[in-house]
Amino acid sequence: MKWIGIGAGLLVLVVLSGMAWIRLAPDDAERWHRLPASVSDADMEGGVMRVLPGDLAELDRIIRAEPRTRVLAGSVAEGMVTYVTRSRVFGFPDYTTVAQRGGDLVLHARLRYGKSDMGVNKARVERWLDALRQG
Repeated sequence: MKWIGIGAGLLVLVVLSGMAWIRLAPDDAERWHRLPASVSDADMEGGVMRVLPGDLAELDRIIRAEPRTRVLAGSVAEGMVTYVTRSRVFGFPDYTTVAQRGGDLVLHARLRYGKSDMGVNKARVERWLDALRQG
């Protein structure tokens, strides 16, 4: 019985350490503040890409109003911004890079940990884009 208690205690310690790492791990702007060479409308297991007409300043205003979201790198003046949005409970980071290319916006939202985001990035981006379309 004593070994079961020790094992359970170690398991709890490992889980809590993992949760702390996910929430507190530094965000590497050099790694995440970039876009793929080619971006087109695509749904992926761990994210989404979109290209549509729009204004970066307007979308930036909408994104900054999103709970648990902050700017990681870039600015509207630079023409490209990368945002970090963390999940409510565990603090999983998702990265969204948005760039102005002429009259178009190019977006790439993706997860950091795991393989599937269960559609979270797509739902978030679609919500932002709906707000942008509504003006």
